[in-house]
Amino acid sequence: MIELTKISGDKITVNADEIETIESSHDTTITLKSGKKLLVKESSISITELTIAYKNKCYAGLLNLNQNID
Repeated sequence: MIELTKISGDKITVNADEIETIESSHDTTITLKSGKKLLVKESSISITELTIAYKNKCYAGLLNLNQNID
């Protein structure tokens, strides 16, 4: 899950696994797999970085587990 900011300034937590596309112009539009669209203040690069950090956090335990098996 990543935390983003709606255009209104409200915070929203988005399931990063549900993001299908990110489009940037003046604002950033996220399209979810459901077809729902979200307008947020963060740039597409920032959203990508947040998603990568989230995924790294999710898989860090698995990586450590695999190292202990070897």
